[in-house]
Amino acid sequence: MEENRLKQFIIKNIKWFVLLVCIVIFWEILENIFQQEIEGFDTYIYNIISKSISEPLTTILKIVTNLGGPITYILISLLIIIFSKNKKYIVYILTNLLLIAGINQAIKFIIQRPRPVEYRMIQQGGYSFPSGHSMVSMAYYGLLIYFIYHKIKNKQLKWTLCIILSILILLIGVSRIYLGVHYASDVIAGFCFSLGYLIIYTKIIKIES
Repeated sequence: MEENRLKQFIIKNIKWFVLLVCIVIFWEILENIFQQEIEGFDTYIYNIISKSISEPLTTILKIVTNLGGPITYILISLLIIIFSKNKKYIVYILTNLLLIAGINQAIKFIIQRPRPVEYRMIQQGGYSFPSGHSMVSMAYYGLLIYFIYHKIKNKQLKWTLCIILSILILLIGVSRIYLGVHYASDVIAGFCFSLGYLIIYTKIIKIES
């Protein structure tokens, strides 16, 4: 009986555990950046990813990285505005995009971590921490996953879309490391911040199945 109650408690509160883990990881990365103790980790991850560098893969990941850029978000948002019958969802999506983009720029301005320069394959201005592409993609596509999960009744379609968008988020983060415009710690921190942010944001907007 007690085991069932414990299991139910964990399931009911798993999102808050995830939020706590995200906060801890983000803060730990930030602390290590200030103490200059994370270069070894960043180099290790880049060395693993760089073993796969090839011209075809570079072309693909340049396309993928653009799927995490502002033009893509604007186009998707316009399509949602045109085809969505529920104006409430449009407001949620646009507010989410503006909020997370603004938060990302604010953190970048405060931390002011320079971008890596040694292996850069594309031109990219601004500061490095946290990765804007990773942070915004997790928040934007993550919110779409949330809507899809709660509103689409066809299970096969629901899970197919959720898996595709989840893989896209991951690949956008990997593309930033591969292309040499972000450290791995920038990407992980961006993912963690936005995942935690999404838990709070979705709790506020309260969309139910």
